[in-house]
Amino acid sequence: MFFFVGVALVFITVFGGYIAAGGKMAPIIKAAPIEFVIIMGSAIGASLVGNSFPIFKAAMGGIGKCISGPKWKPEDYLGLIVLVGKLQGVMKKEGVVALEAHVENPDSSPIFGEFPKLAKDHSVVQMICDPLRLMIITQGNLDAEVLEEVMNTAIKQHHHDELRAPAALDKIAGSLPALGIVACVLGVVKTMGAIDQPPPVLGALIGSALVGTMLGVFLSYGFFDPFAARLTQVIDEEGQVYRVIQKMIVSNLKGEPQPVTIEAARSCISHHNQPSFSEVFDSLRGA
Repeated sequence: MFFFVGVALVFITVFGGYIAAGGKMAPIIKAAPIEFVIIMGSAIGASLVGNSFPIFKAAMGGIGKCISGPKWKPEDYLGLIVLVGKLQGVMKKEGVVALEAHVENPDSSPIFGEFPKLAKDHSVVQMICDPLRLMIITQGNLDAEVLEEVMNTAIKQHHHDELRAPAALDKIAGSLPALGIVACVLGVVKTMGAIDQPPPVLGALIGSALVGTMLGVFLSYGFFDPFAARLTQVIDEEGQVYRVIQKMIVSNLKGEPQPVTIEAARSCISHHNQPSFSEVFDSLRGA
């Protein structure tokens, strides 16, 4: 909702102000399609040169994330805590070896099957299963601080990889004003080829050339720079799920009481997504 309100405000204030000042939209409408193709085509081409295809794809897909926002909702965080809590309950009641079936084949695990949205996310499943696999291999004789450091490294690497997409968008934003100047210069070259034409014709050609500069700056600061900033925010918020997993597993390995484990997990979640203590405690009762 706010995304579309923002887009509308950008267009209304920029072009509405221009029209209110007596400007005519006809020259802009006529020149904009060709200028857009030159500027955005070269920006996308440069991005393909400067990034691997997976990063470029993630950057373009990230624009959709700017619209939809973070994928994890309050019920997902509650489900995640319950999911990890149930796996820890299996370990507590049946021993660490009993986890092996769930960790090695999460697709067929009845516990993972209770939370299909979480189970479909490969990164979340991996972040849960890899530390538990270490606990199985070491037969429960795993130092909590060592595991915490291992998980810290995994989370930092994942976050670093995810931030390559907004970095690519930011590079596009930085290139657009300069590419707008390129489009403008090409328009000036075209104008110089028609220098013998009367002033009205020359004025129209110069105006069309200047649309390139305007469009490059407009797309950069009105759209792609905000896209990069918003995508970074979304990635930062979505990364909270990994901290929840880490806190629950490490806290449990340290032998801390369940209320402490719950609070450690809840403290990693933004307030607008944070389930209440009673919700978590009631859901984990008997797990």
